[in-house]
Amino acid sequence: MTVATPAAIDHSITLNGLRFNYREWPNEGAQALVLLHGFTGHARSWDTFAESMQANYRVLALDQRGHGDSEWATDYAPERMIEDVDAFVQALGLKQFALLGLSMGGRNAMMYAPQFPDEVERLVIVDIGPEVSGSGSARIRAGVQARDVFDDPEEALAQLRKGNALAPEEALRHRGMHNLKQADDGKWTWKYDAALRSPDRPLPRPDASETWALIRKIACPVLLVRGAMSDVLSPEMAERMVAEIPDCRLVTVQESGHSVPLDNPPGFRESVRGFLR
Repeated sequence: MTVATPAAIDHSITLNGLRFNYREWPNEGAQALVLLHGFTGHARSWDTFAESMQANYRVLALDQRGHGDSEWATDYAPERMIEDVDAFVQALGLKQFALLGLSMGGRNAMMYAPQFPDEVERLVIVDIGPEVSGSGSARIRAGVQARDVFDDPEEALAQLRKGNALAPEEALRHRGMHNLKQADDGKWTWKYDAALRSPDRPLPRPDASETWALIRKIACPVLLVRGAMSDVLSPEMAERMVAEIPDCRLVTVQESGHSVPLDNPPGFRESVRGFLR
């Protein structure tokens, strides 16, 4: 008899004085796999990948502060986001879990892991390094400062498509629809904090030299995933990370840019499945 897979559950939890949302794909007794999304992302962007990992893991995807259905904040410094991950881990009593992060989430993950070496059993960093290529940084900044109020969701999805020609339509639509909310006037806008879209507010990033020093202390096995067409993580930066992180291997996913899980879902899944399992 086939046993039905438990459905995903959304939870609300208070961490560091803020209300957070997280999504759980239950698997009683299994090792936890914590997923951290990228800048402008959200927990629901992991739905397809999480479902594919649920047979082996208790999968937990956190809406990081100011994103998805979590509360907006006044402080988005990387240190605060790492404190949030720590508070989340402590609140759920996680031990020896696997940690995977994309872009901003990857930055938070690779800074969390060396500071809490007894907690992270293995780490996946997706298309991010201590330093970001200038072209990728400019593209991301232009994207978040683009039009962010729409008459209907289809206008928002059309804007997303202009910024990403690689993502499959179904994946792009899923990510976009779960990143939208309707205002009282009937217009639609993004869920993530409007302050993060302000041209007067620089994107919060940690000091590169401090991040290099931290990642040299990562004690667990690491998989670094790079999109073959990424404009954020250069091949040279990826090779340097492999050389400086004590136990790190690199995999390059074809037909993908910076947003590897979105651009090539099967390729991303296969690139990490063996490492995680």
